[in-house]
Amino acid sequence: MPKSANQKLKLLYMARILLTKTDEAHPMPLEQIKRELSACGVEAERKSLYDDMEALRTFGIDVQMVRDPKARYFVAEREFELPELKLLVDSVQSSRFLTQKKTCALIKKLEKLCSHYEAQLMRRQVYVADRVKTMNESIFYNVDCIHSAIAGDRMVSFKYFEFDADKKKRYRHGGGRYCVSPFALMLSNETYYLLAYDAAAELIKHYRVDKMDSIQLLEAPRQGGEAFAEMDVASYAKHTFGMFGGERQRATLEFSDKLAGVVIDRFGKDVPFIPAGEGRFCIHADVTVSPQFYAWMFALGPDARIAAPGEVAAGMAAQLGRVAALYSETGGRIHETERG
Repeated sequence: MPKSANQKLKLLYMARILLTKTDEAHPMPLEQIKRELSACGVEAERKSLYDDMEALRTFGIDVQMVRDPKARYFVAEREFELPELKLLVDSVQSSRFLTQKKTCALIKKLEKLCSHYEAQLMRRQVYVADRVKTMNESIFYNVDCIHSAIAGDRMVSFKYFEFDADKKKRYRHGGGRYCVSPFALMLSNETYYLLAYDAAAELIKHYRVDKMDSIQLLEAPRQGGEAFAEMDVASYAKHTFGMFGGERQRATLEFSDKLAGVVIDRFGKDVPFIPAGEGRFCIHADVTVSPQFYAWMFALGPDARIAAPGEVAAGMAAQLGRVAALYSETGGRIHETERG
């Protein structure tokens, strides 16, 4: 049989056919493999296919054969098992920090790691109530640039923005660039944060990666290594509620016994529980005092209380007062409107 121009690509085409069009539930007979190769411009004799199968096995592709009653071939073990791929697809689909466009692109790439038949099983939606996807398409590349800067011991610069009432970007510092030394990326509440040293302020600060624009890798070496080395990153992430900045304080918090699991989820199992009587216990913890911290305590209702220090408890009371006043004013206006 004369050799075609694509004959040298025969093994590559054969590997692709077996990887994408076969699996344990869909083995392929030799005649169909020959037809698939022919469609790629490669003619093959039946005898040569046996040698090709063995060559693929030697290369590391797990080609198996079953008889029912004819011999059929399929790829059995792959780099990823189907349940593992489904888990990755679910994670990508439910990820808040990926845009919808990037989500679809990543899922399509994951589908290439299994057969066409298995890919159809992966095309399922993970429905998360009111899931809000990030609007910053560049976050994927921001993360990559930050990783490169950390690995290369270099600084980064970027513009930092927030959205105004018109849903338009409003850049901080008048549109000026932030220049910082990146040391770590943290994922908190499905949001990526950069932990970096600000030389001008001589402080370690955190920044939301999805709020960064026009990020650049600088030639300047990082600063603040000593400050970062003295920092407990895990503790910082655990006690900075929602990654809102604020004053770090040692607080005594009191909880109902039924909230033990909630407290362990937030502060870890190592925090000592001090019995406080009447079905309650106390803990001593370092917390970042911020509106987000107060909101977390408020969500636990009367089963949680800030016992000390007094100024933190007073801050909670003041926050509750401001919110209550807002609703009282609203209720009053509604009442007056109804009477009119």
